This record gives sequence, structure tokens and C-alpha cells, in this order.
Amino acid sequence: MATAISKITVLFEDPFWIGLYERESGKHYEVCKITFGAEPKDCEVYGFLLKSWNHFRFSRTAGSAPSGEKRINPKRMQRLIRRQMQSSGVGTKAQQALNLQREQGKLERKVRSRSQKEAEQKRQYELHQEKRREKRKGH
Repeated sequence: MATAISKITVLFEDPFWIGLYERESGKHYEVCKITFGAEPKDCEVYGFLLKSWNHFRFSRTAGSAPSGEKRINPKRMQRLIRRQMQSSGVGTKAQQALNLQREQGKLERKVRSRSQKEAEQKRQYELHQEKRREKRKGH
């Protein structure tokens, strides 16, 4: 049976509070960056996750090895969570995934703007040719 692991990290990245939502299922690791305005409360984060789940844009990453986590004692889990809450920063895996997502968006934007520019140039050329034809008619 495949396990799915998800975790959200809320941190302050000047000037906004952001949330990094990481999910790992099977061999796939994905990350999404969520921007909050002011510091969100736990209930606000949970409500936002429930309400806006289908609008998140997760990064498309290559497969990663499963984390290999097995059932953990609840007290140990609490200690691990407390340590993670005390340590600040973003995991390098999440940073790499966000950078990959940013680069993919940049490439998509570049292709889209190039095609729009070519379409505009073609339209201008056709307009110019039409004006030349009108002038040759003499009207």
C-alpha cells in the first residue's frame, strides 16, 4: 500500500507570510507556495487549505525515492514536530522544487509572449499590405 505524506510550513519571507505545502506520494514529491498577508492563525491555515485545495499549483518534479517512514510513536512524533517548529528555513528539496516551478513558468511565459509578438507582427504586415493595395487602386 502506498503512503502519502503531506506537510505545511508557515514562515515569514519579508514582507509576507508564506506557506510551503509539500506532499509526497509513492515516488512523487511536489511542493506549492501559498502567500498569506498577515500572520495566519492555525485555524485560518486549515480553513484555507480546505477551501482552496483545488486551486493550488503544485510543481512538477521528477520522481524521488520514498521517504521510508514507518509508524512512529506519538511522543516521538510530538518531539519531531516541536524540533521542526523551532528550526526555521525551507528544506532544500522544497527550494529546488519551487525554483523548478518558477523556471517552467518563465519558459511558458516566454513561449506565449513570443507567439503573441509574432501574431502581432503578422497582423501589422497584413495591414501594411492592404494599405499598399488600396493605394495602387487609386482611391
